[in-house]
Amino acid sequence: MAMTAARRKQGDADACAAQHSAALRSAVRTLDLETEGLRALKEALEQELGASFGMAVAMLSAAKGRVIVTGIGKSGHVGQKIAATFASTGTRAFFVHPSEASHGDLGMIGTDDAIVAISWSGESVEIGSIVTYSRRFKVPLIAVTSRADSTLAKQSDVVLELPRAREACPHGLAPTTSTTMQLAIGDCLAIALLENRGFTAQDFKIFHPGGSLGASLKFVADIMHTGERLPLASDDVVMSAALVTMTQKSFGCLGVIDAKGKLVGVITDGDLRRHMGADLLTARTSDIMTRKPKVVTSQMLASAALELLNTSRITALFVVDKGKPVGIVHIHDLLRAGVA
Repeated sequence: MAMTAARRKQGDADACAAQHSAALRSAVRTLDLETEGLRALKEALEQELGASFGMAVAMLSAAKGRVIVTGIGKSGHVGQKIAATFASTGTRAFFVHPSEASHGDLGMIGTDDAIVAISWSGESVEIGSIVTYSRRFKVPLIAVTSRADSTLAKQSDVVLELPRAREACPHGLAPTTSTTMQLAIGDCLAIALLENRGFTAQDFKIFHPGGSLGASLKFVADIMHTGERLPLASDDVVMSAALVTMTQKSFGCLGVIDAKGKLVGVITDGDLRRHMGADLLTARTSDIMTRKPKVVTSQMLASAALELLNTSRITALFVVDKGKPVGIVHIHDLLRAGVA
């Protein structure tokens, strides 16, 4: 009886292991096929697709209005993501559902806009109204499709013909590799437009104020302590007085400034330990300080400041402007702000 139960338990374990193994092989096969698609797309961009891609970027850059992205089915879901990426990276854009376009939403498309229509086959009936509208009012139209001989491609000003790669679906039916390539070409367009416009991290912050991404886009100026909070002493102050300031400010360090108010050194707990002795309290700050300390500017990304703190194995950084200390940022400030 016990032997039968043990065999049954072992059989269940073997079946579970076999199922997991099959699932893993399936996942790896899916990634292999989608990687093949991306590799084919890269090769196409380096060859015949490159010229069309450049024309598409130029057309979208020249649009005085917005970029309208459209598509149906899985291509429509991809289109919504592409439109969102455009919008978050400085290119004004939104998604127009082709079915809704036939019932009034064509009014959302202006003559100063440009349209990106996504259809793997290029024969999606639903996008016909948008294509017709674009031709009637001379709205620039870019097709993202796998068939240059399709109805959509023939009507478009620029055709981004994606290579025909095998779908990861074993039946070759579910859009998988194809949608991966559509997403990738959308990202390529968004980043090319971002770089073309000179879109900066500060611009990026405007559109991403929330969440961990918003935290990572904070600037040192958003977090630093200023004014009376700064632990500062001149370079000729005796250490007995300097230590009082250092203790009161509670940052574990002291900035040393010269007669012109410029930061010339920093005294840390480590410096105190290295100079521990009977004459420490009578020494001058200039005798104890570490010269040429690591500093940051107020417009440095907080994430970059955290990286500098970690790599330098220190806990605080002075913020300088033209050599003068204007703030201090502690590693705890960055962690509390959610910077990682």
